[in-house]
Amino acid sequence: MAINLQKGQKVNLEKKSSAGLGEILVNLNWNSRPVKRGFLSNLRGGNSGIDLDLGCLYELKNGKKGAVQALGNAFGTLNQEPYISLDGDDRTGAAAAGENLRINGNKLSEFKRILVYTFIYEGVANWQQADAIVTIKYPGAEDIIVKMDSYNSSNIMCGLALFENQNDQTFSVEKIVQFYQGHQALDQAFHWGMRWKAGRK
Repeated sequence: MAINLQKGQKVNLEKKSSAGLGEILVNLNWNSRPVKRGFLSNLRGGNSGIDLDLGCLYELKNGKKGAVQALGNAFGTLNQEPYISLDGDDRTGAAAAGENLRINGNKLSEFKRILVYTFIYEGVANWQQADAIVTIKYPGAEDIIVKMDSYNSSNIMCGLALFENQNDQTFSVEKIVQFYQGHQALDQAFHWGMRWKAGRK
């Protein structure tokens, strides 16, 4: 039975092995219905599917900070820094597997925190149409569900869940689901302190 997090609720991941937490999978799935209206779709001549992107900000204990996301081709690596990887870029939501971030939970002691987010790259007028859901899976434990159950925002960026290192024993996971104008606004809200510039994919 899955754990359905409420906004602001925080739970600790259960450590099942002395080796670590194992691989933590963060999956984003959303509705791929085409959106009929929108400036971008008109430019491209017709309707386009919804394109949400999954990504994260990370901060390591050694002071390194960065983002893992399709934008800018920053797909990360699982077995070396930043110990996070993004499987790919689902442009429409049609892929059954959605988009997946993989976190190397056996490198827990290297992390300070991870902020998982999604943003509208193109094609959707509002979040309710996307009907997105995030599922966090890891070995030997119940899934953790983060539903995007707040919709009333015209902002393109949504902070989803915050992972924080708890004494090198486990991660706590907090449901955020808060909307921002973009990467820089999200960064500022959580005091990440990175420099941002426009990117493409």
